[in-house]
Amino acid sequence: MTGKAQTGTRQLLRRYWLTLTKWRSLSVLCVLTLAVSLIMNACSLAPQPLAPLRVGITSWAGFDIVLYAQEAGLFKQRGLDVQLIRFENQQDSTRAMLRGTLDATFVSLWDVVQSDSGSDKPAVLMVTNISHGADGIVAQPAIKSVANLRGKRVGAKLGTVNHLILLEALKLHQIKPEEVKIEDISNETAVDLMQQKRLDAAVIWQPLLGETAQAIKGNIIFTTQEVDSLVIDTLVSSSTIIPNKKAELKQFIMAWFDIMSAVETKSKVVFQKVAQNLGQKGEAFAKDYAGLKKGDITMQQKMFLSGRLSEAIAQMAELLKSDPRAGRIPRQDVEINTELVTTAIKEWQL
Repeated sequence: MTGKAQTGTRQLLRRYWLTLTKWRSLSVLCVLTLAVSLIMNACSLAPQPLAPLRVGITSWAGFDIVLYAQEAGLFKQRGLDVQLIRFENQQDSTRAMLRGTLDATFVSLWDVVQSDSGSDKPAVLMVTNISHGADGIVAQPAIKSVANLRGKRVGAKLGTVNHLILLEALKLHQIKPEEVKIEDISNETAVDLMQQKRLDAAVIWQPLLGETAQAIKGNIIFTTQEVDSLVIDTLVSSSTIIPNKKAELKQFIMAWFDIMSAVETKSKVVFQKVAQNLGQKGEAFAKDYAGLKKGDITMQQKMFLSGRLSEAIAQMAELLKSDPRAGRIPRQDVEINTELVTTAIKEWQL
C-alpha cells in the first residue's frame, strides 16, 4: 500500500473513531439524563412527611375522647405529630385558630356562628358529637317544668352553649326569651346559687346537672335528649389554613374515625385510657360520654351530605336574633367543608 493510500485509511479510521466516541458520549449522557429524571420523579412521588398539627381543645367529653388517639398511638400510625393545646374556653381557642396560631380547634358550632369577624373565615371540617342528654336545666323543687319558668331567674352565661340550651327549651315550650330573667353567670356560680336557693333554675351540663338536682332535691326539667339539639360540636379550621394543611387535616379526621371505631368495639378500653389521662375513673368518663351522639362516619354523612349543618346554622342565627341580650351578631360566612371529610371517609373505608 502506498504512503498516500495509508494516509487516507488512517483519516477514515480516525473519523470513524471520533464518530463512535461521540455517539457513545451521547448515549451515556442520555442514560444519565434518564436516570436523573427517574430519580427526581421518584422523589416527587414519594409521600412527603406531614407537618406538625396544632389543635385547640377545651375540657368536654366529646372532645377529650381524642386523647385515646395519643394513648393508643393512632396519630403516629397515621403519620401525624399532633399537639393538643388546652384552652379555658372555646371563644379563646376559636380566636387563636382564626388568627393562625392553631391549625384547627374543637369548638361548638354555636361558638363558631358567634366568632369575631375578620379577614379569615371559619370552616367546619367534622362533627365530633351532638348533645343527647348531656346538657339540661335543673330547677328548684317547686318548679316542675319549663312552662313554670316564666318570670323566673335562670342562670345561663349569655352567648355560650348554655344560652343556646335555654333558648331550645323555651322554643320547645313556646315561651318567648324575654319572659325569662337570665342571670349571666358561669356553670360553677350557677351551681352555688342554686344550692343557696338564690336562683330558680340553671342550665348545667353533666355530671353537675344530676349532682345539683340531687343536692337540692330539685328537678331536671329539660335535657337535650328532648329535641334534635343544636348543641353540635365540631372540628373547625380556617379558609387560609386548610389549603396548606390538607394532608394533615385529612389524616386527623381518619384518626378520629379510628377512635370512633374503637368506641364501638372496645369502649371500656377507650374510656379507661382517656380517664387515666384526665385523672378520672373510666366509669365516670363513660357516664359523661353516654349523653352524646358520637361523631362517627354515619354522623358525618348525615350532617354534611343531607344539609343538616347548613340548616342548623340558620336555626342558630334565628335563635340569636330572638334573644339579643348576648349582643352577638351571627356570622354569615361560616363555610362547610365537605371535601376533607368525604375524602377521609372514602379512604378510611378502603
